[in-house]
Amino acid sequence: MMQTHSQTTWSAIVLAAGEGTRMKSSRPKVLHEIAGRALVSWVVQTALDAGAARCLVVVGHGRDDVEGELVSRFGERVEMVLQPEQRGTGDAVRCAMEADRALEGRLVVLYGDCPLIPAGLLRDLVDRSDRAGADLGLVTATLVDPSGYGRIVRNGAGDVQRIVEDRDCSAAERAIQEVNPGLYAVRGDFLREAIAQLTPDNAQGQLYLTDVVELAANQGKVVDLRGDMADMTGVNDQCDLAIAASTRRRRIAEELARKGVGIADLDTVYVDAECEVEPGATLGANVHLRGRCVVRSGARIDVGCVLTNIIVEKDANVLPYTVAADSTIGEGAQVGPFSHLRPQTQLGPRSKVGNFSETKKTTVGEGSKVNHLSYVGNGVIGEGVNIGAGTIFCNYDGEQKHTTVLEDGVFIGSDTQLIAPVTVKKGAYVASGTTVTRDVPEGALAVSRPKQENKEGYAARLRARLRGKKDP
Repeated sequence: MMQTHSQTTWSAIVLAAGEGTRMKSSRPKVLHEIAGRALVSWVVQTALDAGAARCLVVVGHGRDDVEGELVSRFGERVEMVLQPEQRGTGDAVRCAMEADRALEGRLVVLYGDCPLIPAGLLRDLVDRSDRAGADLGLVTATLVDPSGYGRIVRNGAGDVQRIVEDRDCSAAERAIQEVNPGLYAVRGDFLREAIAQLTPDNAQGQLYLTDVVELAANQGKVVDLRGDMADMTGVNDQCDLAIAASTRRRRIAEELARKGVGIADLDTVYVDAECEVEPGATLGANVHLRGRCVVRSGARIDVGCVLTNIIVEKDANVLPYTVAADSTIGEGAQVGPFSHLRPQTQLGPRSKVGNFSETKKTTVGEGSKVNHLSYVGNGVIGEGVNIGAGTIFCNYDGEQKHTTVLEDGVFIGSDTQLIAPVTVKKGAYVASGTTVTRDVPEGALAVSRPKQENKEGYAARLRARLRGKKDP
């Protein structure tokens, strides 16, 4: 039988006020990123995906930065609550309850540094708590090494009786391997009453939210749900961050592969959370897609490419070790290997940027080619243009950037320098080795070479003279 979830309206309270000193960073812990998204944003997104009607985030350390991140991403879907002084998790929840006296229904409490929680686990926790009519539901997990986590203490009947924080454990309690990941679903009216009863009678002198569990257990209304600690591990230091990032990126790669994206290596493909990759696209080993990339069906991103905020259209081919940012690669276009597309590059259909070439703020028309070892910056390149190897758009005069325009059908020979601002008109031909300082008329040939002079036999005499100058 298919399981149905409770339709009870519930709200999320995300605790994100702590400093996170073990990160050894001036940045608030919850703003450190995995897969292009801040830790706290992962948690908020999970709560909203799971069906939270409201999401309150308790902020404190780095308040302005944390609020800025959340408002920019979620807007009015998230409400901020200030915890002026970090006096424990119980005090953080108290701040949320006092900020909104009308906060009722089932309240799910989460930590803002747990970025791997699946939305389905939250839905299951709310459902289990509602079906049992429990004042409090919580998730537990078992660890071989439970150090650092609060221990789940059960009574003789096997029911959860209380949680003891690691620092407050007796020797017997410290041996318990069932731990508290810190995920609760609590009835709002009960939570308001229980928070008022908390006292700082513990090793850290703080108000522990975990003490609410014992208050609920004394009324016989606690249910628990077993979870996988791999989904609920919090980030406390840079090592934890790296582990969580690896897990999240692997999950993203697996999800893409199951939807029809060709993934050469699930362990080395890095795709940020905001990227879109369509079925039928292919990602080579060690490909990084950062920011908000879009890769269309049939596109191929080969080994070692690093793309940031790039649109790769259908059937485009990005060859190995291309680096690109804030640009568009047109349908059927080819880039690389070892190319660099700097911001505001727009490559038209079936265009080409060859190996060791660089572009910036340039449009390349349909079928045009920027061949190897060239730089085109601040350019407007028409259709069917051929740019030979070693061509340079000299776009900067030391004060301002200037534009080079190559109209349709232009041919630029190798080792050409175009001194902007300059326009080469339709169908014109620029000979190899030319320095273009004036506009080239339509259909004309531009050439600027000194006359070549050959001195017969001179090479042998030159070599002899140079050998004679060597030190004895």
